[in-house]
Amino acid sequence: MGLLTFKGGVHPYDGKELSKNYPIEKYLPQGEMVYPLSQHIGAPAVPVVAKGDRVLVGQKIADAGGFVSAPIHASVSGTVKGIEARLNATGSMVNSIIIENDQQYENVEYTPASLESLTREEILARIRDGGVVGMGGAGFPTHVKLSPKDPDKIEYVLVNGAECEPYLTSDYRRMLEEPEKIVEGLRVMLTLFDHAKGYICIEDNKPDCIARLKELVKDIPRMEVKEMMTKYPQGGERTLIYAATGREINSSMLPADVGCVVDNVDTVVAIYQAVILGMPVMSRIVTVTGDGIENPKNFTVLCGTSMEELLEAAGGLKSGTSKVISGGPMMGFAMYQLNVPCTKTTSAFLCLKEDPVSGAQQTACINCGRCVSVCPGHVLPARLATFAEHGNMEAFQKYDGMECCECGCCSYVCPAKRPLTQSIKSMRKMVLASRRKK
Repeated sequence: MGLLTFKGGVHPYDGKELSKNYPIEKYLPQGEMVYPLSQHIGAPAVPVVAKGDRVLVGQKIADAGGFVSAPIHASVSGTVKGIEARLNATGSMVNSIIIENDQQYENVEYTPASLESLTREEILARIRDGGVVGMGGAGFPTHVKLSPKDPDKIEYVLVNGAECEPYLTSDYRRMLEEPEKIVEGLRVMLTLFDHAKGYICIEDNKPDCIARLKELVKDIPRMEVKEMMTKYPQGGERTLIYAATGREINSSMLPADVGCVVDNVDTVVAIYQAVILGMPVMSRIVTVTGDGIENPKNFTVLCGTSMEELLEAAGGLKSGTSKVISGGPMMGFAMYQLNVPCTKTTSAFLCLKEDPVSGAQQTACINCGRCVSVCPGHVLPARLATFAEHGNMEAFQKYDGMECCECGCCSYVCPAKRPLTQSIKSMRKMVLASRRKK
């Protein structure tokens, strides 16, 4: 049987050899900690502490601001300096809780539990109270994702271990070093869906992870490892569902509509820690890599840690480094300020000596069709970008512009160097804003 995959996609240089062989290192921050109240899709969290309060590791400092929201917990002990607007990785000013780290790391008492003793409602409550969100980048509150209208119709629980984004190796190190936590997290998720199979989906460029997880799940019912073809964007939600199950969804559907639930490897580990250990989300694995950093590494980073500190811990930037990206090269955000906090959705910092994007000379579209052939959403990127540039919202929607997943494949292959993804992304935001107004 061939490797599982989808139609379209590209094969960019993956750069994973820079950091893949470096085991996870724990980094303890030195400066103040900044906790943005928006680290997830949905309503911002609401502070439950005030200036001058002393907090402990694991203490809730902000509560969920609604059903589609998630609480935030302190990752250090110390004193609340204030609540003020601070810059985040996407360049937005976000209300944030500032904590002075006392370096003592005194923690609250966690309440472990056995899976057999918990009801479905109690499991979901522990996931919600633990502040678990999609840690692959989307940040969607996990307790909402695991609460579909009809749980009995969920047939597949997919653990996304594809890590198709170039340069990133945080999920790879997690699967290699802590595969037991992934299996236990999946076991928790399958408890919520009686009729579902659990698939751990891994690209075939990670044979060591595939071998380790296959060995772990071989005697566990309803669990299986699926080998995926190495191709970008294999780890996208829609492409992963199609590759693993043959089912298709569009922009107006949820994975649950085709009987699927998808969660990233780090999210699954966070589910295990919240439900079984009683520990909220306070840290995550972050890859610091690229040819512009002295010592590429994988760190366990406490949420709230300054990105600037983390870069210094990796030896600092090389002279002449021209670009730092939060995330990977295909879907990450270019940084103009390095003193921003790591959050629940921070996966990597990519430092590049050369910036191929800013130096590219844009020319006219030559109608070569390359963007169409690689598009996993099966739309016409060149035409959609033209509609976006002309502000033609009606035509943009008519030609299925909302089906774009913003993966960047079209911009990557375009010989005319047109910023196709960026134009489409801007128009998608305008369409969504227009729909909200109506």
